[in-house]
Amino acid sequence: MVSLDKAVIARYKHGKKIFEVLVDPEKVDAIKSGTDTDMGDVVAAEDIFEDASKGEKATESDLKTVFSTTDVAEIAKRIIKEGEVQLTTEQRRKRVEEKRKMVIDQISRISINPQTDTPHPPRRIEIAMKEAKVHIDPFKTVDELVSETVKAIRPKIPIKIEETGIAIKIPAAYTGGVYEIKKKYKVTKEEWQGDGSYIALLKVPAGMRDDVFSFLNLITKGDVETKIVK
Repeated sequence: MVSLDKAVIARYKHGKKIFEVLVDPEKVDAIKSGTDTDMGDVVAAEDIFEDASKGEKATESDLKTVFSTTDVAEIAKRIIKEGEVQLTTEQRRKRVEEKRKMVIDQISRISINPQTDTPHPPRRIEIAMKEAKVHIDPFKTVDELVSETVKAIRPKIPIKIEETGIAIKIPAAYTGGVYEIKKKYKVTKEEWQGDGSYIALLKVPAGMRDDVFSFLNLITKGDVETKIVK
């Protein structure tokens, strides 16, 4: 559980009602992206408030009416996902800069200049983002921001996201990781084999091939078959 001095308020409005929960700002991204996270590590107090700064708790009847439950973990998760997280000015600045660097890094890895068939250096992407006045929302996922940014900077620099096809086969013993694969990557074809193994065709940005191979090796302990498909 995060300490109170490091927690920030996540707020959800429903009509005239306001519901607040104290949360760890560093764990917000994981919740918003749907990553399985222990809510005990996210909230700073096991209460839902009407006004957290005054310590005024929401009533059970209000919680039941709005959220159909009184379970704090479930309610807190919904407040974070659907509400607003109140960061301090410094926290917001820090998160925006961190996200900006992550976006620049990812675009530089997954994109090319179609005129030269070479990657764009990070500095070129950064300049294009400034010229396009790209806004970085600190609570959007990196994938969402990358998609928005590429669209915004296209008028500034020639850019193309080149995709690679990767055929995979995962033994039955490791197919528990299939859900994570489908959540992380675009699966264009898939088939379950008679022996319980899983085969699929993934489409991923060319610059992320090594990341895909590393992830597949991690969830299968190296027992995975892969092949680049053109």
